[in-house]
Amino acid sequence: MVEQQPEAMTEEQVSAWVREHFQAANKYLAEQGIISDQILSKDSRYLAPYVAVWKFNTQDKKTLWVINGDVPTDVIGEKAAKDARDAMRYFALRWQMQAEGVLQQAKNDPEKQRYAHYLVNRAENLYQLSTSKDLWQQQD
Repeated sequence: MVEQQPEAMTEEQVSAWVREHFQAANKYLAEQGIISDQILSKDSRYLAPYVAVWKFNTQDKKTLWVINGDVPTDVIGEKAAKDARDAMRYFALRWQMQAEGVLQQAKNDPEKQRYAHYLVNRAENLYQLSTSKDLWQQQD
């Protein structure tokens, strides 16, 4: 999501990033009043240091997609997306629509306008990631 290429991460750095963002996703769910029961690792995907899409089962028997990283942390129900790639597309579209609503309501609020532009930027980058054939070869 950053324009310039960062230095390549070591395996240890990637592991630390994944662990940190997994914990952050769990914390986000807890803040929303949702208690996770199990992570579905085989369905979750991450591209350190940019984005992670986690698939969780919850204690109340729901399945959710959570996204975090260099993007807003967000959650959707399992039915919104069939896989992590589809979840990325869903979040991208959702953020575009949210940004449009914010821009229409916040014509004189520079802070809200900045947030809307941030959402648009993240949505566009996320959509590009979701359409990259190279990233998703193993899944197709």
